This record gives sequence, C-alpha cells and structure tokens, in this order.
Amino acid sequence: MGKAPVAQSVAELIEPGLLAKGLELVDVEFKKEGKTWILRIFIDKDGGVTLEDCQKASHLTGDLIEVEDIIEPVYTLEVSSPGLNRVLKKEKDFVKFIGKKICVQCHAPLNGRKKFTGNLADFKEETIHLEVDGETHTIPLNRVAKANLVIEI
Repeated sequence: MGKAPVAQSVAELIEPGLLAKGLELVDVEFKKEGKTWILRIFIDKDGGVTLEDCQKASHLTGDLIEVEDIIEPVYTLEVSSPGLNRVLKKEKDFVKFIGKKICVQCHAPLNGRKKFTGNLADFKEETIHLEVDGETHTIPLNRVAKANLVIEI
C-alpha cells in the first residue's frame, strides 16, 4: 500500500467490502490516545446503523487488515455510527445535507474568520455555499479543516 497514511490505506481497503454489505464508509481515524493506537471506523446506512452492522464492519475490517498487514503497531479497532454531529468530508456528504445546519472550520481565516455556522444552502464545484445570519459565504472545500452537522434541539 505504499506510504499512504494508515487511515487512507484502511479506507481504500475496506470501502468496497462495506459498500457490498450496504454500508457507507463515513470516516476513518487512526491516532494515538495515551499509549494506545485507536483505529476508528464510522459507518452509516439508510435507516441508521445497528449493532449487527458494526459487527459486520468490524469483522471485515479486521480480516482485511490482517491479510494486507497494513498496520504495524498494536491497535484497538472501534466501529460506530457517525453520530448526530457527523463529519462532512466528501462531496456526497455536503450534497446529502443541503438545507441542514452545519459548522465549518477553515485552515486559515476567510473573510476575516475561521469558523462559520449556518445553513448549507448548496454545494457546487467543490464549494460550500453557507447562509450565516442572512449572508451567503462561499467556502472552497480545500480551505476546510473540519465540517460537521450541528445538532438542532
């Protein structure tokens, strides 16, 4: 798998198998917490994720990683749904959640600020169109450090 980051390598390895099981790969994280390496897999599907879905994804992931031997340190595997404040990374994520409230954090200031919270008005040509307090901000996807849904109660 070359020298790609572990999370990217894992995503490329498991996504076809997850899709075949009717599951969407939302995100993959690989990071050290304390002395332990954690591999987190976030999955979703229409109607929500069940414990059985997480178990299927866990077995698939564990088996494929073992066969391909792409992770050297000992790690803990966690599989879950993305939660209510799910991360938005891919074009399809933004398109799916048009009309919803989101929070976008930029790598560097854009129009004098780094953080925007508002309604996702549109997503076209790798650009987020976000309505914040009656004003539309256009944010290029390559400027985004993090974006996620905002829980509205």
